[in-house]
Amino acid sequence: MNDLHENQVLLLKLLDEHIDTPLTIRQIQEILNFSSSSMVAHHIQKLEQKGYLKRNPHNPRDYQIFINPERPIVYLNLYGHAQCGKNGSILDGNPIDKIPIASRLLKFPANEGFIVTAKGNSMEPLIKEGDLVIAHKKNEASNGDNIVCVYGEKVIIKTFFKQNDTITLSSLNSKSHSPIIIVDDYFKIEGVVKNVIKYS
Repeated sequence: MNDLHENQVLLLKLLDEHIDTPLTIRQIQEILNFSSSSMVAHHIQKLEQKGYLKRNPHNPRDYQIFINPERPIVYLNLYGHAQCGKNGSILDGNPIDKIPIASRLLKFPANEGFIVTAKGNSMEPLIKEGDLVIAHKKNEASNGDNIVCVYGEKVIIKTFFKQNDTITLSSLNSKSHSPIIIVDDYFKIEGVVKNVIKYS
C-alpha cells in the first residue's frame, strides 16, 4: 500500500470494516474527520483507479475491497461460440484464448469472469453476432438478468425469468425467437452477463 495517501489507507480500512453495513459519504466524512464530502469522493475515486476498490455503478454502497490490487490489465478466458438462438455449441471448459481487459471495466474479481463470442441474432439489439460477452461466473440469477447458460448440450445467452418452479429463457429479439420453457433437459447457469464488447 506504499502508493496510497495516508487518508486513503484510513478510508480503505474503514470501508473494509463496514463492508457488511456500508456507510454513507457523510458518515465516512464524520468518522475520518475529512474537511468535506468531496474529499471523501476524491479518495474513493483514487482507490478505484489504483485497483483497491470496485463499486457497483448502480449502487455505490455495494463494493469490494482488494488488499492486493488487481493489475490495470487482466486476462479473461475466451470460450467457444455461445449461440444466441436455438442451436448453441458446447461450452467444454477449454478456453481457446485469453483476452486482455482493463480491470476497471469489471465490477468483480477478474478470476470470476469469462468471455464467450455471441452467435445469432436472438439478443439483438443488445448483443449481436461476433460481440464478446463478458460474464460473471454464477450458478444463479435474478429475474431479468441476461445469462450464459447450458441447456441440454447447448450453450445459449438468454434473459432469465423464474416464477414458482417454472424457468423461462427469453430472447430480446422476441419477433424471431420464441421463449424457451425449461423442462426435463439439463439446465445450468454459467454466468450473468456484465459487459458486451461490440464486434463492430
